[in-house]
Amino acid sequence: MAGYWIAHVAVSDPEVYGEYAKLATEAIAAHGGEFLARGTRTLWLEGKERERNVIVRFASVEDAERCYHSPTYQQALKFAKASAERDLCIIEGN
Repeated sequence: MAGYWIAHVAVSDPEVYGEYAKLATEAIAAHGGEFLARGTRTLWLEGKERERNVIVRFASVEDAERCYHSPTYQQALKFAKASAERDLCIIEGN
């Protein structure tokens, strides 16, 4: 079954977050990830609203987890943590 990253992000420093995005995109591509939604229009109905929302599809939950723990993504994560408040989960789906 596919694995999906779902991220909700509030960016505080767009320049630094741009560095995260470059490295994260590289890591995601290297692990077969496909962006399904990335910073597109969001209609927030419940919970804590974040202006940036991302959905990435991987072939499996294991591939999604390997991407997250990869050296490239861990380097990217340093930029993300310095420039944004984020929630990220991996879910299994079709």
